[in-house]
Amino acid sequence: MSVRSEKVGSLIKEELSKLFQRNFSMNDFGLLTVTEVVMSPDLKVAKVYVSIFGEKEKKKINFAKLESQKAMIRSMLGHAVRLRFTPELIFYLDETLDRAMKLENIFHKIHENDSRKEEENSPAEP
Repeated sequence: MSVRSEKVGSLIKEELSKLFQRNFSMNDFGLLTVTEVVMSPDLKVAKVYVSIFGEKEKKKINFAKLESQKAMIRSMLGHAVRLRFTPELIFYLDETLDRAMKLENIFHKIHENDSRKEEENSPAEP
């Protein structure tokens, strides 16, 4: 990835975050976070990764709402960022945090099981 596409991606990430914070209520969309923006080499397409906090069904509903507002979001982004072309936005649901939490729970259970086994195998003190 070129330096220019990284800079533009970073700028778009920042502007989208501000846009979501100002214009989208938490009641309607939940806790919505832009985690990453990856630009195409020609800067005409932006892959926007968003994280939505909540249960799986709620995430799907909120993501569908976000998709339905794509044209409006692109228009608002075009007014906020001065580029030759306002990039096409492609939203992806970023589930990295969910996977990390599942792994953390698995590690915690393994640690608990190991602790119990150590307590069972250690000789009782008189």
